[in-house]
Parts: sequence; structure tokens; C-alpha cells
Amino acid sequence: MTKFTMLSRKVAHATASAMLLAVLAAPVAAYAGAADDRGAIPAVIEQTTSSVVAIIGKPADNRKVWAANRYNLAHGTGVIVRSEGYILTNAHVVKDMRNITVVLADGKSYTGKTTHYDEESDLALVKIEATGLTAAKFASPSDIKVGEPVMAIGTPLSFALRNSVTYGIVSGMDRAVQSKYQLIQTDAAINPGNSGGALLNMKGEVIGINTLKFVEYGVDSLNFAIPVNTVQHVLDHFFKYGKVKRPYLGVELGESWEAVVGIPSSNGLEVTYVEPDSPAAKAGIKQGDVLLAIESSPTGTLVQYNEALKNYLPQQKVKLTLKSGGTQRVAEVLLGEDESSATSLVRDADGSYIDADQGKTHIGDSYYGWSMKYPAGLIKKEQDSDGQSVSFADAKGEYAIDIEIENDQSADLSPLGLLRKLEAQHHGDTILEKRYVDQKSDPYAVIVGKSSYGGQMYQSRAFLRGDKIFYILLTVYSEEMYNNNFKRNSFNDLLDSFLLSYDEKNAGLKDISVHQSTNTILTDYGITFDVPADWSTNGWGSSLSYQSEEADKGLVVSVTSASSGDTLKDWSTRDAENFTRKFVSDYRKASEPRETTIDGVPAIEMDYAFTMGDKWQYMHAIYLIRDKYKYGMVLTYTDESNKKSIDELAESLKASVHFVKDSANRSLGVIQDEAELSSSSRTVTYTSKKYRYAVKAPEFWYGGYERDKDPIVKSFLFQGGGMTVTSDDSGDLQGKFTALEKEYKKNAEADSAYTYKTSDEELFGTSVKKFATQYKSRNVPYTQEDYVWEKNGVAYTARLRINDAVKTDEQWKLLNDTLRSMAFTEK
Repeated sequence: MTKFTMLSRKVAHATASAMLLAVLAAPVAAYAGAADDRGAIPAVIEQTTSSVVAIIGKPADNRKVWAANRYNLAHGTGVIVRSEGYILTNAHVVKDMRNITVVLADGKSYTGKTTHYDEESDLALVKIEATGLTAAKFASPSDIKVGEPVMAIGTPLSFALRNSVTYGIVSGMDRAVQSKYQLIQTDAAINPGNSGGALLNMKGEVIGINTLKFVEYGVDSLNFAIPVNTVQHVLDHFFKYGKVKRPYLGVELGESWEAVVGIPSSNGLEVTYVEPDSPAAKAGIKQGDVLLAIESSPTGTLVQYNEALKNYLPQQKVKLTLKSGGTQRVAEVLLGEDESSATSLVRDADGSYIDADQGKTHIGDSYYGWSMKYPAGLIKKEQDSDGQSVSFADAKGEYAIDIEIENDQSADLSPLGLLRKLEAQHHGDTILEKRYVDQKSDPYAVIVGKSSYGGQMYQSRAFLRGDKIFYILLTVYSEEMYNNNFKRNSFNDLLDSFLLSYDEKNAGLKDISVHQSTNTILTDYGITFDVPADWSTNGWGSSLSYQSEEADKGLVVSVTSASSGDTLKDWSTRDAENFTRKFVSDYRKASEPRETTIDGVPAIEMDYAFTMGDKWQYMHAIYLIRDKYKYGMVLTYTDESNKKSIDELAESLKASVHFVKDSANRSLGVIQDEAELSSSSRTVTYTSKKYRYAVKAPEFWYGGYERDKDPIVKSFLFQGGGMTVTSDDSGDLQGKFTALEKEYKKNAEADSAYTYKTSDEELFGTSVKKFATQYKSRNVPYTQEDYVWEKNGVAYTARLRINDAVKTDEQWKLLNDTLRSMAFTEK
């Protein structure tokens, strides 16, 4: 498959022979006259290698169940650009890297921190606390020529191969390859791990930063670097502004067929979309126009367009040459600022050191209550979702350990029974030792054997505790190694360290339990957060909801687009006003808004409560606006005694919230906030063809949009009430009236507090019988009115019901207006 690949490297532990094989298999670049330069290479390397560093870290992994392999590391290369510890590398090197360690050419290592990041150019800065470093020298962009000899310095394949040097030429300039900007092409061999390394000329000057290689069977030495002019442009912005300030036009552009396939073209870029109120819109640029040039720079391709914009800053004026129809014209545009490319990285660091398990001498499971020694070479490979099975491997590939927990065993299982259960797991193997070790603490059954499948040696132990059997299996892949006294003693020491206990106070004990207190939720909306691990999830669309096992607590997260000019204060005030308008004052409570900050983003918190007359429902609402999206987070609970735990949960939720631009789905677009479109004055017409009526219901009620069905019973509902229409095309008006009268009388006989009135009214041009009551059911007071009438051979019943909690003047009027909006047609 043809593809370009970034040159950072994610590696698990590999044997030296495997790495050597990979190096020997790499293509070697050569060209005529190359030998003339080789005498100068050692001197150039000696001059420049101290400016090139290796960067290593842990791959970012938000999955808490599957803990990262401690030897599963990511690495790349960097170039020192300032002597006080600023190192330039590729953005893709540090994008998914945490616990960064930087190693200089002399072997000294430092903890690193990403300080500047720009994904558009694929460049980033890492800072280490060091001074007196040797900063690289940059070549003049005009001095770079096709055919000149170059060297690449980097960390290919393995961190152990840092500061490797390869040799080649500049194969091409101004290449447009999977990049926003132009790249340098070279045949100097560069491989995964070279990302961020230096491409040098024979003066020892940096002409580019290695970033991509072309990968396809049969294709060799097709590699690319970010040219020095782009590098210097980005560095200048990093140190001046803290980010790359990019101008913004507000247009989407399409390339011509020639540009797409790489044929030189002067056709320009077609404007396929113009954002409202954008600089382009204000300058009169319209869809269908063709952009030919920015000032004097032609724009035949998107890369040319981006290269041209590099020369300008936001708030500068530029002249655009456009073709509209058959006419060419010049438009002056005041450039805006593109905020979409600004990216902040979120670090979920387990510590400052690259090995997050440093200082952990033991490993165990707090939920199942076991622990054992944790040698530096041990790697957790797999763990099932309930934590009852976990496997480890030695980094050198010498041995493996498997732990398995079997439930529902007899608590009085005898030593013989335990030994037989253990033996059954190794049926067909050569058993070399089998016994029961009746020690004071944690007695166990043990079998030493040789596998009938691969000939590996193993030692298997079984422990009984309560209704669970704990099996621990050591597999040694070499019989010779197992029989080595020194090795066997170390294996036995490891097995002897297995205990059916877990010491919470031991800071050196690493907990691998999958039964954690929280789960991290990764979304397509650019936001991550934690919820309690035992909460279940549901939800759809742009809403995500979670609830506790008892369903007494929950969280709803909604994401919608922020309208132009909308503010956090306006949004929360609007929400509070809607809440106040919905409930009668005695049935609602609302706190004053409180300003806070979440992940560096301003936020507002409010508490709401409402009741229908029985139990109160409580809500803790959080409002955030970030990157043109509104994030609403509402914690719900049903018992005021839970207020303290909800406050603690809210603090935990706020602390867990992170906005990660890279996590947002690339197709994420406008998500309309329906509340901004909704109005109590707007209605939707529902028509029943079969029962020959139409009704205009408020559009924010439920049920008005179901137009394709003709149910006998049709409801139009809102929180705490609604209207239900029942139709009978048999025309049995008396039957409807009798059934309704019987229902009311039965309720009155059952409870003396239940009273009702009947009356006759004129509605819809006919006589209508009305039943009305005000009652309290399960402490929920409500008003109910039933209307019965016949029209054009159809008998209708309309029931209006509304809880007193939401019986505001506005809502009651809407309910009655909906009834009176009914219209009827003849056959």
C-alpha cells in the first residue's frame, strides 16, 4: 500500500539482533561524486552532533484497564535552537508523548516539557532545564540547491541508535507532499525515529527538519524535511507570540484538476464556500470566484496559497487577484486571525520520569487482594476486563507469568483436592514435581513440569482463599535456563513473593486493578472527562448521559454550537430564565451563578431544584464555551442528603475535564442549539387524515412532528402535562361520554377528596361536554379537563392535564390554545 509515514517511532522492547537486521536492511544512498565529500563528514559530524538530541517518552494512552507496557516507548529526535534548553522537534513526535526525557549527545538526560506546539507546520518546542548548550546553526534558504550533499542525524528504529548519521543529496525542492507547506526532498536514509532530526549541509548548517518518508514496496530513499524558511518562520512566532499567528480569510478553496495531479497550473483556486461575516465576505468575495494571487504570489495550489499567507499577519491588508465570471479584479482584504490552528496539549502524566513505575517494587490487585515482587524487566501484557486474568512477560523474553482467579470454589477444598485441580490444568505434560506446601501463611499446591507442546519448563502454584482459587504460572522458555541454579533461585524468589494480601499503605506497590473508581470518557467533541466506574452509559446525538446503578445520580453532557456573539453569561442567564418560566415559584429553586475555571476555560456553575409536589429533583449545572462550542454538564440527584457527595463529584468532574482539540472528530461541524430556535409562540400542525382533524401544538412539545401515522390515541406532551386526543370513527358519542362519566364517578367514590364538575360548552361549532377536576395523586397536585364531542361522524375525547408545579399562566394558556386550535374536515 502506498503511504507517507511520520518518522517518530513507537517501539516495544526488541532484541539487539532484530534491531541490527533492521539497520542492515535500510537502503544506502549514493551518487556520483559522493566520495569527494566523505573526508569532510567526520569533521562536520563532530561540529554538529552536539546540537542534536534524542527524545523519548511514554505513548499517551487514556485506557485505564490496559496499562501501558513499561517498555513500550515512543521516541524521536530534536535540534537545540537556543542554548538555554529550547529544542525543536516535530509536533507529531510530542503529540502523543508524555513523561518526556531528552538525552544529549554526551549521554546526559533531562526531563522535558512541551512549551510550544503547532500541528499545521508539524513543529514544536521542548524545554529542558539546562544552560550552555550548543545551538544549531541554520543555513540561508537561498543557499539550498538541488544535488548538494546532505546528512541526516537522528534516532532511527531504536533509542539505542541515537545520533545516527546517513548521507545523501537534496533530491528536490518545493515539494507539496501531505503538508500545508512546501518540503525538501532528500535521498539521505531516514527511518522511524528520525522525526525532528536535522538535515545538514556540508557546512554543518541545518537546512531542514526531517518529517516524512514515502513507504511502498519497491520505493527507496524518498524522504522529506521541513525547509529552514518554514522552521525560522515558526520559531520566530513561537518566541514572539507563543504560537504561530496565522491570517484568516474565511474561505474554503478547491484545487483544479491539474493542481491535484501535480501538473503546473495557473488556473487558481476556486472559492467553494465563504463564511458569513468573514474578511472575505466583507471584501465581496463570493462562491465561484477564482483566487489567482495574493499580492504578487500566485495561488495555483493550496500549498502555494499557504506559503503566500505565511508572509502576513492578522490585521494586515492584502490585495487578492480574483477572477469572477470572465472578469479579473483586485480585492483588498483586512486579514483576520485563524484561531482554529491553536492547539494546547493535555498531559496525563504518571510522574516526571519516563518510567512511570519507577519506585514501584511490587505489583498487585487491590480488588482481589494479591501482590508480588515487580522486577524491572517485568511487563504487563494482557488483562481481561474483570481483572481475573492477567499475564506478564520478561522484557528479555526469558520467562512469562500468568495469574488467574477462579470463583465459586468450595471453601473447604482439601489439600488433595487443590492439588488435583492444579494437576488437571497440566494434563499430558511431564510432571517433575508435585506436592502440597503446608506453610503457616498462604499454603499452596505446586507442580513443576515440562510442557508437551513446546517443551518449556514451568512451575505452577494454586492458593485457596474463601471461594476463590488463585493460580500463578511461571513459564521459562529455556530448559537450560530453568536448570541454572542462579536463575532458578531468582524464579523461586519471585514466586515466593506472591501473597494473598494487598498493603494499601505501601507506596512501592503498583495497583493494576481494573476496578478503578473512575472511567475516562473520550468523546468526538474535543472534551474528555471522568465518571464513576460503576455508572452505566446511554445517550445519543450530541448528548451523553450516565447514571449510577441505583439510578439516583446521573450526568448529562450536551454539546451545541455557540452562536455568533453569544457569551457564557448570556447562555446561563437564558437557561435560568427558561427554568424560572417553566415552574411555578413554590415548586422551584435556583442558586445565583458562580464563576469558576475548568481546564483554563471560564465556566459558570448553578444549582437548580424542582418538584411536582412529591420528591425534589436536584441539578448541578456547569456551563462552558470553548472553540465555538457550548458544553453543558448537568449532574442530577434525587436526594438532598446526597448534596455533599454530589459536590465532591462535581469537583472531581471539573478536575477531570480536558479539552483536547486532536480528539475532536474531523467532521465535527455546526450542532444547532434547538433552544435558540425554539419559541413558545411557534406551533407545528399535526394532521390525522384518517380521523379528519388537525391541531396546532407548540413546537417545543413532544409529538407534533409525527405526521405519517393515524393513531387512535395521539398525545402532545411537555414536562408535567400535555393534551391527549382519542378518536372513534364509529361515531359512538354516547359510549365515549358514558365511559368518561363512569371513570370520574369511580374516582369520586374511592376518595371523598376527589371532586369534579360537568358542564356544556360550545366549541368547534358544536356542543361539547366537559369534565373538570383538581386533585392530588401521590402528592402531585394537578388539573384535568376532559372534553367529549362529535364532528363529521367521529367521536373525540380531548384530555388536558397539567401538574400544578408547571401550571403557569403561560403554560395553561398554551394548553387551552392548543385544544381550541383543532380543525376538522369532512369525508
